[in-house]
Amino acid sequence: MFARLRTSFSRFRDSLRVEAAPGGGKRTHNLFEAAAAYVSACAEDDQERMDEAATWVSPEALSFGVSELACRAVIALARERDESSRTVARTLLGLPAA
Repeated sequence: MFARLRTSFSRFRDSLRVEAAPGGGKRTHNLFEAAAAYVSACAEDDQERMDEAATWVSPEALSFGVSELACRAVIALARERDESSRTVARTLLGLPAA
């Protein structure tokens, strides 16, 4: 059980790293870079860039990054509009006010 936890944590930790690949090859991307590229590609309906960004990290890491990006975006918009995060999120999704 601990070995599985250690392995999962190691994969997650490794997905956070940004470093050059051995031998001067292509550098790796971290989950936040992947999330930013993936979401911007989605907004521009660019399937090729979405597919590329999805290969940079594991699906779990990408999901976490996209979720974190969404949270930060809602918080930033809420501050900018001087509204609650809940109001901004519901507005962005086209939902009626709660």
